[in-house]
Amino acid sequence: MLDQLTICAIATSPGMGAIATIRLSGEKALEIADTVFKSPVSGKRLTEQKPNTLHFGSISDGVELIDEVVVAIFRAPHSFTGEDVIEITCHGSVYIQQRILQLLIGKGARMAHPGEFTQRAFLNGKMDLSQAEAVADLIASTNRAAQKVAINQMRGGFSTELSNLRGELLHFIAMIELELDFNEEDVEFADRIQLKKLVSKIEAILRKLKNSFQLGNVIKNGIPVAIIGDTNVGKSTLLNALLNEEKAIVSDIHGTTRDVIEDVVNIHGTAFRFFDTAGIRETTDAIETMGIERSYSKLDQATVVILVVDTQNEFKVIAQRIAKIRKRITDQHLIIAANKVDDGKDETMEKLRNFVLLPNEKLVFIAARQKTNLDQLISEMQLSVSLDSFSEDAVIVTNVRHFEALSHAHESIERVLVGLENKITGDFLAQDIRECLYYLGEITGEITNDEILGHIFKNFCIGK
Repeated sequence: MLDQLTICAIATSPGMGAIATIRLSGEKALEIADTVFKSPVSGKRLTEQKPNTLHFGSISDGVELIDEVVVAIFRAPHSFTGEDVIEITCHGSVYIQQRILQLLIGKGARMAHPGEFTQRAFLNGKMDLSQAEAVADLIASTNRAAQKVAINQMRGGFSTELSNLRGELLHFIAMIELELDFNEEDVEFADRIQLKKLVSKIEAILRKLKNSFQLGNVIKNGIPVAIIGDTNVGKSTLLNALLNEEKAIVSDIHGTTRDVIEDVVNIHGTAFRFFDTAGIRETTDAIETMGIERSYSKLDQATVVILVVDTQNEFKVIAQRIAKIRKRITDQHLIIAANKVDDGKDETMEKLRNFVLLPNEKLVFIAARQKTNLDQLISEMQLSVSLDSFSEDAVIVTNVRHFEALSHAHESIERVLVGLENKITGDFLAQDIRECLYYLGEITGEITNDEILGHIFKNFCIGK
């Protein structure tokens, strides 16, 4: 149920800044604001002003002046929430913000719950549920790819895709429902050949959307990069160089890193989640052994694996390590970072230059301590995942709830395909289609059964 009370909250970041914005939403938003706001320019009340206008004035508590402010007016339904909305821009003093909030609450407003403005936008039909969730994703975006995906979803890219799928399914389930109403007459309203073509197309789209979650999760949470290699090859030094801070302890003592060190950094608009792992070697130390096991675990989870090798070692030792790591990875991108080139063996580096790489492998010569060729390494990391390859209009699933619902919807539509192959009756087909519609509607917050009935009554004259 939609609470009819007028709500208020600070809409800008908490704390002190140059300015702050306080938002009011509800049917009494203008009336409440009028009780504390005065305009020396027009002298008019806010309730008498036109929508989508700005007004300079002051906020007062009785005769006490609190601040000079600018007030924006948005009238229902043409506002973010679909209600009357007032936005008060004041100076960024925490004291001033709290005084204005106290005044508004004292005049009849109440504090908004977390996300309640967006919730009201959804309940008032200004956006669907997936768009509402995209608002939070946009606010939380930490890189260009995440921002692009969130903007597309907020503007209805994902919703449009789902709406098109549901619309086509609704048409056919309406036909099947008609068949069930006239089952004694043995009529077939839904063309099974056309239905099979449609269901095959929808299955392919749902599979594509579901599979996009792997990329979406990377975009949202950062590209997982495992830095792996033997002890003392320079893994922690490389991590510190990439993060530009002393995150990991660097020491000549073997086995210094005994657990996975994790951090996220935004590099040229792309978020990378780095894992500095324990050095791989034979050891009897129980704690270090656990760290090495975690190293292999992070290697399995990574999208990009940076294998750091020491060019001061013999080439044979390096080749054996590369061969061992190759056996451990599947579809990950492997970047061999040949470290310490400032003091490496010429023979080792020459053999590495002639080393035969597999299609998903790259070789970069670096000196982590001096940050030599670090830009080249970063460039190879970005090329490995190529997040810029998807277009502005690409629909990428980044939300776990959406992924789960799409997985269920995909299972349902696969059962419809099997049912059509086996020529099962319309009532069983309808059940699986309804289930698919339910899960698609669960993403956007739509009600499936009422839509089916509405579609039937709209397109057919049932009753004569």
